[in-house]
Amino acid sequence: MPNKTKNKLICADCAGVWSKQGSTHCWSPPGQGPARPGHCPSGNETELIEAAFQKYTGDDFDARLARVAAKVEGLCYQPVPGSDAVNARWTRVEDTIALAKLMGFSRIGIGTCVGLLDETQRLTDILTAQGFEVLSVCCKAGSIDKLSLQLKEEDKVRPGSFEPACNPIAQAELLNQAGTDMNIIVGLCAGHDMLFNKYSAAPTTTLVVKDRVTGHNPAAVLYGQNFYYKRLQKMPVLTDAEIDEHRD
Repeated sequence: MPNKTKNKLICADCAGVWSKQGSTHCWSPPGQGPARPGHCPSGNETELIEAAFQKYTGDDFDARLARVAAKVEGLCYQPVPGSDAVNARWTRVEDTIALAKLMGFSRIGIGTCVGLLDETQRLTDILTAQGFEVLSVCCKAGSIDKLSLQLKEEDKVRPGSFEPACNPIAQAELLNQAGTDMNIIVGLCAGHDMLFNKYSAAPTTTLVVKDRVTGHNPAAVLYGQNFYYKRLQKMPVLTDAEIDEHRD
């Protein structure tokens, strides 16, 4: 069981410091920058943090991935001459391609939502042009009726019609069987993405998070000018009664 006597992990509290000073304690050289808050894991969890960092100093897969990811982060940004500012020059697609190439990956799998097959085809075309072998598996593979999950007709998106269930474990296992070097999630539902990640033998990154309301840009909800941000601060997504009704 987690040790509940430990300090809470609430790094989000430093958002105000970052906004005002453009830095935080952990983003500053030792002895400089803003003061460390009392709950800061940089001071309270040094043993765990240092032990984790040691995993990046060897020559195994995790260490290589950490180093390559750090290199890609540096490549993504371009210094602005005459200032300390930087500009981002790569999209997430380009970041993903650079990471795969520097890691030496050649066979890439895509776990895709059936509703984003067009996006997956476009991604496949790009990755193929970049020299990768690309395989993709749709979430509805097997076309098994959603009612087989012991759901009710009214639980369907369109009650009264045939609706296949998503099968993220099968997606992952099929890509495992194909021997992919890395996998990319394109639009899997919340929860289904967790199962895909859990069963994927290859390291997995998410390129697209499905969000029809925001055009697949869920971060839009987090900005103050967005109606949904204000609404979500005041209104529950599900009432207690609705949770009790739908809890498995």
